Amino acid sequence: MKRIFILATFLVVATLTNGQILKKIADKVKNKIGTTPTEKKDNTQNKKPETNTTNNTQTDADTVKENKFASSAILKIYSKYDFVPGEKIVVFEDFMQDAVGDLPAKWNTNSAGETVTIEGKQGHWFQLTKPGWFMPDFIDSLPQDFTLEYDMFADAPVHSWGITTSLAELKNKEKPTDEQEHINSFTLNIIPGVDANGVTEYTRKKNSVGEQGTNAKTSHFSDITKTYHIAIWRQKERLRIYFDEDKAWDVPKAFLPEAKLNAVYFFMQLTDNWHFFISNIRLAVGAPDTRNKILTQNKWVTHGILFDVNSDKIKPESYGTLKEMANVLKEYTDLKVKIIGHTDADGSDAANLDLSKRRAAAVKESLIKEFSIDASRMETDGKGESEPIDKNDTPAGKANNRRVEFIKSN
Repeated sequence: MKRIFILATFLVVATLTNGQILKKIADKVKNKIGTTPTEKKDNTQNKKPETNTTNNTQTDADTVKENKFASSAILKIYSKYDFVPGEKIVVFEDFMQDAVGDLPAKWNTNSAGETVTIEGKQGHWFQLTKPGWFMPDFIDSLPQDFTLEYDMFADAPVHSWGITTSLAELKNKEKPTDEQEHINSFTLNIIPGVDANGVTEYTRKKNSVGEQGTNAKTSHFSDITKTYHIAIWRQKERLRIYFDEDKAWDVPKAFLPEAKLNAVYFFMQLTDNWHFFISNIRLAVGAPDTRNKILTQNKWVTHGILFDVNSDKIKPESYGTLKEMANVLKEYTDLKVKIIGHTDADGSDAANLDLSKRRAAAVKESLIKEFSIDASRMETDGKGESEPIDKNDTPAGKANNRRVEFIKSN
């Protein structure tokens, strides 16, 4: 099997049937796309949602109980999830800096797309509107150890089209889909499902010579109303790909160790008037090293524990990171830690301080309930925005400042 590197997700081509019915379904989704003017950007983890206090009989305590119960139930679904993001976030793209209706400023394409808001979904989304390639100009280096995550959904209800997301080494980034410009590539293709069965496959190429990988049926990408979380993890030659809580592939020789990936791009083909939406792109570099950091350096800093907006409710994709810390605590039974929450600088000092303390407490509670860690071995605190490790004037900088630290205690 040829060693090749490059990653990609999603290529799809298919034909539509029952056009009248499908168009009605698609229109229903598209009618939910907002075109209101862009609001002032707030951080997606710290932003306070608008609330209606009139005739509100539910107490804050009741809300916390409901959130924690729901969070615990969802986390259990991810019980086999072992994805742990890289140590330092170098790219965070949520399109909040872009005006609704505009092509994102830091992206290049030979096609067309626009920034949109979606009813019932947080933040801004990049809507890919026509066939072609879409490339973030700010990604130009993918080292031997990195993780790439993003959220996506489609408004195509059946096998009608697809998208390819590629991590590649290109001779010319102005021609990403020209095979003569590819030194190496790895593509993961996804076709939206029919009857709850989507089709996924990957292909590897070196100097335009293809080597077909495997394909598989999946229950993912069959519900057009659902947002899916894609996670890609490269550790030197090894590649792992996750769809939500499921590990779709674990390929030990997917990349050449000397691979110099320099591009990420999405390539879309479609028929009729279907669309694809992406957001919350996170590129992090460095191999997770939990055990060594906490035991020899007395501290482990992670950006892999994520929370809902202005909430201490832990997102399910945090499970792998929580399990990583729990495994260390189980292996070293005399180890005690202090869990400290941090936020970025959006919002008031007081609100951020309170939020960071609540999030640290939520992490402790999760380690107790989900992993049976003794509560006496953990204490919590929060520092709010007072101890930044990066600038607070860029999306990536803010994402780095939003973190959880585990400090070794005596």
